[in-house]
Amino acid sequence: MLTGAPPARAATAQPAACPERLAAKATCYSGLGAHGAAYTIAVPDDWNGSLVVHAHGGPDLGEGSDPARSADDLGRWSVMVDEGYAWAGSSYRRGGYGTRMAAEDTENLRRLFVTEFGQPRRTYLHGQSWGGNVAAKIAETYGARGGAGGRGGRSGPYDGVLLTSGLLAGGSRGYDARVDLRVVYQYYCQNHPRPTEPSYPLWQGLRAGSTLTHAGLRARLQECTGYASPPAERTVGQQRNLDDILAVTRLPERTLESHLAYATFTFRDIVHNRLGDRNPFSNLGVRYTGSHDDTALNAGVERFAADPTAVRDLSYDSDLTGGVTVPVLTMHAVDDPTALVEFESAYRATLRGAGRDRHLVQTFTTEAEHSALSDAEYANSLAALDAWVRTGRKPTARSVAASCPAFDREYGTGCFYDPGYRPAPFAARVRPRTGGLHWPAMTAAEERVWSRVDGVGIAP
Repeated sequence: MLTGAPPARAATAQPAACPERLAAKATCYSGLGAHGAAYTIAVPDDWNGSLVVHAHGGPDLGEGSDPARSADDLGRWSVMVDEGYAWAGSSYRRGGYGTRMAAEDTENLRRLFVTEFGQPRRTYLHGQSWGGNVAAKIAETYGARGGAGGRGGRSGPYDGVLLTSGLLAGGSRGYDARVDLRVVYQYYCQNHPRPTEPSYPLWQGLRAGSTLTHAGLRARLQECTGYASPPAERTVGQQRNLDDILAVTRLPERTLESHLAYATFTFRDIVHNRLGDRNPFSNLGVRYTGSHDDTALNAGVERFAADPTAVRDLSYDSDLTGGVTVPVLTMHAVDDPTALVEFESAYRATLRGAGRDRHLVQTFTTEAEHSALSDAEYANSLAALDAWVRTGRKPTARSVAASCPAFDREYGTGCFYDPGYRPAPFAARVRPRTGGLHWPAMTAAEERVWSRVDGVGIAP
């Protein structure tokens, strides 16, 4: 779990270059916040008085805080500044996994903004990809202003939450598809590790001292499957390996490499750097199907059980309780190749279990992208959330879709909503661990008790 001293006093924000798109319409700032977390802020010349606090995806795996990360994200989501909102994004104090760490750094940046620029009229959270998990955790951990519908109720810093392309199943379930990829890949390819290399349990992702690089992993994937070559240039064995891996894991071919990288380098970070070499993953009870020989695959694939203490600590750090009290609007591409659209089903079930699904509206688009959806849709989503907060009138997927063309006249990037779409249950896409362990989501009272226990869990 997160431990540590109270946040250090942050340095004063310094003027910085804005992305080209914003250079003539905003003033930008950068600096180091509490715990050395780099940040970027933009305040438009025609500021509407409200703030978007952004939580970025990843996690990136660098050692320290990378100032370029928040600056790049400002460029990517500059549409929010175009719409008149101030924008603040933290690069987090370090790379590597740590949902509560990233949540704390993001909340600290909000406080810094208030100190430097005054209290915004309204404050919204935006979480993208893994940042969706971070933003949802912020909303649960740091409280939120408003009750049902966004008006009245208890005091808190946030008025609403926008989650786009979010990894919303938490760490204890959100990586199960990549656990399956890791073991299925090794069954067919036998080169990660090779028989001549030191062996290690596959739940580690990669042994701690390995010097394997992303380029090296890419070469091994190509060697086994020929995925980067035209089909006509693949060997029969490569094509069969590729077909079996894709059929069994149900992951898109175009992001196979990135999913395997997560199942290698991010797993190594979680296991070795954050959980003290304890295993939070399981594939016990999983029946793999879709290959040319399922019997042989299930007999030969590596199996492992999770350490309950590791599951507990990963769950505490990243799983969601559903304890939100303000409007939450999500947007997710149906064919998102990185964060599966079924994560939205898991999130809705979490809020429903907490009796809070009245605070949730989910929208879906027919796009096939992860972090580059239409600017018109981002602007439209933020406007829909703001209207919900201001008026208390809850939108629907259909009303959000209907309001998008007005923004597309400005941005010309298209509106691709599918108001009738409903994702399948999470377990229909990601095979449940019937013999494994998932830690039940904690209640708010349990979290308060657990947060006072020192020395265990995800390192800050």
